[in-house]
Amino acid sequence: MDHRIERIGREDWQRLRKVRLAQLLDTPLAFGETHEYASHQGEGNWRARCNWVNEPDKLGLVAVDATGEWVATMLSVPNREQPGALDLIGVWVDPAHRGRGHGVADALLDAVLAWARVRGAGRMLLGVHEANPRAAAFYLRRGFAHTGGSTPYVLDPSARILEMALPLD
Repeated sequence: MDHRIERIGREDWQRLRKVRLAQLLDTPLAFGETHEYASHQGEGNWRARCNWVNEPDKLGLVAVDATGEWVATMLSVPNREQPGALDLIGVWVDPAHRGRGHGVADALLDAVLAWARVRGAGRMLLGVHEANPRAAAFYLRRGFAHTGGSTPYVLDPSARILEMALPLD
């Protein structure tokens, strides 16, 4: 394994900004904000994002390569509508680190699921853009299933975000 998993720290705002902008350029349909919007956010916004992901009921993880660069992110937060369920959000792996051979996405998901189970969560939920079959295939391989639920994609209401779930208990 050529990476390690770390929590996003409260003072990591510059690193978070850098990786978020890379995410939005690489896979814009996977996120609910545009690169243009994110690139205009100031230090206060980025610090607030780091503080938010460090609240006691949230988890923000990164994969760090041998050079110290953040090459992937994965976050989990409580689901607003379903008590006992957690949402998986902010998932991204740099193209050079994608694929089973690298194991980055699997390592991050293993860490998130372990955290969720310790918290006693009963279910992990996520939304995947209908035009992102690579992501859907990863989640299916890891035991998630489509629930049949979907919502309009916030940046293009003609597209759909498909709900997937994984029972944890």
